[in-house]
Amino acid sequence: MKNMVSTLEENSAKETLLKFLDSIHSMSPELRDALFLNTYLQKVNKKHILLNIDEIQKSLFFVVKGLVRSYYLDSFGKDMTSWLLFEGDLAISVYSFFSQKRSFEVLEAIEETSFLVLSHEKLMQLYQRFPEFNYIGRILTETYYIKAEEKANELRVFSATERYQHLIRKYPNIVARVPLGMISSYLGITQSTLSRIRSKTVL
Repeated sequence: MKNMVSTLEENSAKETLLKFLDSIHSMSPELRDALFLNTYLQKVNKKHILLNIDEIQKSLFFVVKGLVRSYYLDSFGKDMTSWLLFEGDLAISVYSFFSQKRSFEVLEAIEETSFLVLSHEKLMQLYQRFPEFNYIGRILTETYYIKAEEKANELRVFSATERYQHLIRKYPNIVARVPLGMISSYLGITQSTLSRIRSKTVL
């Protein structure tokens, strides 16, 4: 359900999204107008579930302010953080959204979060109408695929300390925003291991 937001706030969020997409590829006025018309701003509280396991993701979410995590349940029923999504990121279960099949993961706001919403149906229509938007979509897909490969390679090649150092360099204030248990599962280590690394690490 769409929460109440001011028109000024919503328009400002939409301009932020348009500026981000325009940095990937110049957009026609018609595409800009269509995106402006077909997106809306939504605010949710901390711990709000955007997508649950076995649900189909019907819309994608562009994070304007706040923080979203993606997690799955392991064989013991413990949640394991797979992604941390900050301002300017797309909160999306790639498998569920593009296949329109049930999700294996959860998208959860871990701060009070606002995001722009674009439905799968509208996205497909925009792809059909605007060739430049197909290019933008391809670049975004490639970007997130590369991020997934980088994360997989870090887990395979880098030590736990190196993974933590890389994360802190990329997101210097992450410890103030994300509980250590979520950070440790994102890094593929135990919380006690993370605590030891933090006590010894000087960045």
